[in-house]
This record gives sequence, C-alpha cells and structure tokens, in this order.
Amino acid sequence: MSTNTIVNNPDQSEASFPKVNYLNQEYGLMSWLLTKDHKRIAILYMISLSFFFFLGGIMAGLIRLELLTPQSDLMSSDTYNKVFTMHGVIMIFLFLVPSVPATLGNFFIPMMIGAKDLALPRINLLSWYLYVIGGILVIYTMISGGVDTGWTFTTPLSTHYVNTNVISTCFAVFIAGFSSIFTGLNFLVTIHKMRAPGMTWFRLPLFVWAHYAASVQMVLATPVVAIAIVLLMLERTIGIGIFDPTKGGDPLLFQHLFWFYSHPAVYIMILPGMGVISEVISTFSRKRVFGYTAVAFSSVAIAVFGFFVWAHHMFIMGISNYAVLVFSLLSMLVAVPSAIKIFNWAFTLYKGSITFEAPMLYAFGFLGLFTIGGMSGVFLGTAGTDIHFTETYFIVAHFHFVMVGGMLMAFLAGIHFWWPKMTGRMYPETLSQVAAVVTFIGFNLTFFPQFILGMLGMPRRYASYPPEFQGLNVLSTAGASILGVGYMLSVLYLLWSLKYGAVAGNNPWKATGLEWQCQSPPLTENFTEPPIMDHEAYDYAWLERKSRDSRKEEVASAE
Repeated sequence: MSTNTIVNNPDQSEASFPKVNYLNQEYGLMSWLLTKDHKRIAILYMISLSFFFFLGGIMAGLIRLELLTPQSDLMSSDTYNKVFTMHGVIMIFLFLVPSVPATLGNFFIPMMIGAKDLALPRINLLSWYLYVIGGILVIYTMISGGVDTGWTFTTPLSTHYVNTNVISTCFAVFIAGFSSIFTGLNFLVTIHKMRAPGMTWFRLPLFVWAHYAASVQMVLATPVVAIAIVLLMLERTIGIGIFDPTKGGDPLLFQHLFWFYSHPAVYIMILPGMGVISEVISTFSRKRVFGYTAVAFSSVAIAVFGFFVWAHHMFIMGISNYAVLVFSLLSMLVAVPSAIKIFNWAFTLYKGSITFEAPMLYAFGFLGLFTIGGMSGVFLGTAGTDIHFTETYFIVAHFHFVMVGGMLMAFLAGIHFWWPKMTGRMYPETLSQVAAVVTFIGFNLTFFPQFILGMLGMPRRYASYPPEFQGLNVLSTAGASILGVGYMLSVLYLLWSLKYGAVAGNNPWKATGLEWQCQSPPLTENFTEPPIMDHEAYDYAWLERKSRDSRKEEVASAE
C-alpha cells in the first residue's frame, strides 16, 4: 500500500502498522527534546501532565484519608494546609489549565485545519520547557517545606503571615503562565494564517473554535495574574506596600487582579473540553452538531463574558452592595452560552444513530457532571446563598463538578477518541467502557456528599471537623478510592495498547475531520500533499460518498 493511498483514503484499513510516522522518523532522546514537531511536543506535554496529575492525585488521596476521621490524626494542621495548597497549585496550574490545549490542541489543531505544523514551532517547544521549569520549581517547593497559603495566595496572608515557600511557588506559577500565553498566541496565529484552501471560518471544527476562544483568554488574562504575582513577590520581599493598608495599599486589589484572571481561567480549562465534546457527540451520533453557528459563537460569548464576572468570588470580601448586584447579574448571563451548548448537544443526540463507545460514555459523563456543576454555580452567583455557602464544602463540590467532572471527563473523552490517531493502536473497548462507568460512579460518590456537607455548614480547608459530619466524609473518601481505580484502569489499558492493541487504521470511528484523512500515526508533516476542504464540518453524507467512490476505484483497479 502506497503512502498516498494511506493519506488520501480515510476508509482504508491498513493490513499492518505504518512503517514511517512521527514517532519513529527520528530516534534518540535529543530528537524529542529539540523537536519542533507539534505532535511530539504534545506527547511531551502528555507525559509531563500525567506525572503532575499523579502527584496532585497523591495529595488528594492524603486529604481524603485525613478526613476519614474528625480528628487531625494523620497529619498536623500545618501539614494539611500545605498538602491541600500543593494539591490546588499542581492540579490547576500544572494540569487543568494546560491539559486539553497543550496535548490534544497541540496535536490536532494543525491537522484539523490542514496545516503541517503550528505557525511558531520553536515557541511551541519553548512553551513546554517553560512548563517543565514551572513544574520543577513546584517540586522544589514541595521538598523544601511546601507552602500553606491556598492556591489563591490571598493577601495579606501570603505577604505577611506565613513563613513557607511563597516566593518559589509564585515564581513557578509566573513561569507556567508564560507557557500558557505562548500556547494561546501560537494557536491564534495558526488558526488565522494557516488554514487549508476551502477551510472557511464556518467550516472549522468546533474543537478549533473552542481553542480559539480559550486562546484569546490565555493571551489577554494571563498577563494580569502575572502582574499580580510579581507585585505579591515584591510586597513580600521589599515591602512596596501596594497590598498593605498600613502603607496606603489595598489587600482587595490582589483579589481583583487574581480573580480577573482566575475566572477566565475556568473557561480556559473548560472551553477546550467543550470542543472535545462537540467532536465526540457528532461522531458517535452520526449527525452534524445542531446549531453549529450558535455553538461556535457561544464559545466566543463565554470567552467575552468570562472577563466580566470575577467579583462573584468576592461577595463576602467587603465590596459594595451595588457591585454585588451587578456581578450577580453578570454571573447569571454567563450561564446562557454554556446552556446553549448543552441544549444543542442534546438536540444533536435527538434521533441520532448513537453508539456507546468509551469516548461517548465519557462525553455523557461530562454532560451530567458539568450540568450539575453549572446549576450549583447559580447558588454561588446569587448573593443571598453565596454568603452562606462561601468557604464551605459546597464550593469544593461545585468546583470539582465543573473542573474535574467536566474538564477531566472531556479530556478522557478526547484521549480515547484520538488515541487511535495518535498511536495507531486501539485499546480494549470493554475495559474502556468499564473504566468510564467506574470513573463516573466514583466521581459522584466522592463529590456529591460534599454538596450536603457544605449545606450543613462544614467549612473547607480544615483538617478536623465536628463528628456529625463523619458519615458523609467516609462516603466521600470511599468514592475517591473508586475514582482512583477508574483512572488507573485507563492508564493501564492505554499503556498496554501501545504494544498489544489492534492496528487502528486511518479512521476507525468514521469521522469527518481532516485529521482522520491522514495515516495513523501521522507522518511528521501530517499530509503528503496540502488538503483541500471541500465539504462542511461534520458532513457525514460527504463521508459516505467518499467511501463509495473509494470502493468503486478499488473494484475498478482490481478488474
């Protein structure tokens, strides 16, 4: 079989694994560490992210073990403060923010738009090195005593009242932030300048639209938190007084700057995951996404609205009642474009030819968990209930339903969806379906009891609690064990598939995107010749016509 046949016929299943692909075109450690291939950089990110996810998961396990009993008997309160701080820093800045963009976005955006690479390949590699440097600084912080400010670094606690490694942690976040900026800038330039002929804006996959919107937030919001962190470090080291009221400063200024970034950061995390869900639901229901234009523009709307709701994190911090009213209203409005996506995905499923492969099960998990997380957010955007729920486990449950239940389920859906393209191998389908169900059950057992704990008034960030809360905490810890089994099962069979998995072929899911028209795993240059986009996104009738034409050509050549 010729290379041209492999690249240009998405329905052709290979009899053997492709001999030449991006994984083996060059050998040696330096060929990876100095690569400019967006696919190899995505793999480097995936390995790094997996390490930090495992590290953050260990911290989460320690937290749940401590909370098995009301007393602080596994670790001291000071150690507990450090553990939940490091868990937050690692999971948010080193996993949730970069996860989908740095891996799946890096790997597939050029292929989806018909390009050979990202527009700025050297900057792409630099962004990974910055990420690694930030991660190394976090590890240094851990082994040199940790930090106990919470992942939000709230002043004046972080500037005046703790003696732990605030500077090294802030510097780690500062450097990791530049990795995010460079990634977003790279995506914006690539999407604007390197689309294939015929790839108009309204033929772009919704995965690309979602990353475009998230990239705008990366580029515009991340510098704000970088400035805030620099000011915090200067305040702590030389006492410039910008957050110190005794010197004319304002401690609330830091929170305004921090949340001005950190609420858009929620959408930096979730928007790319939403893009994954659009691809998966369309493919496994065999339908074009209902209201394609509305879903595309809802990504942009989420990115825009995300910049105007930061102060709903500050309702009990002393801001004016007028500000509370305005930001409460804006918080309700930002739910509208998210709801548009949910309803349009539901209409896409309606009368679709639905199948229940693992990516689709994870997508269903996303829909359920993200919807619960989003609806619980209404209580936190409403001042009357937010005042009661703030600083309780209701906040913990809401955040994890949105970010872990939502984004992580979307990330797993994307990994399972594109794994055959990335590796050329299939994973065991039954095991993957079991893992998806176990993960969903484990997640709900872990975090749903925390909604009840929060409503009953259990405060977060405490190593001890009143005995009447123990039953729900035991249930939550048991759920965390099941959740861990689901994650580890996925890791084991995906690694197993690298050697023993069946050869995937070019398009095992019969999907329509340009990334499915090249061989699996792809060549370094992605395509042997520049593709032309001659159909609408998610046009399954086009795919059927192409399959019929390919079969006719095969019959004619055989005769």
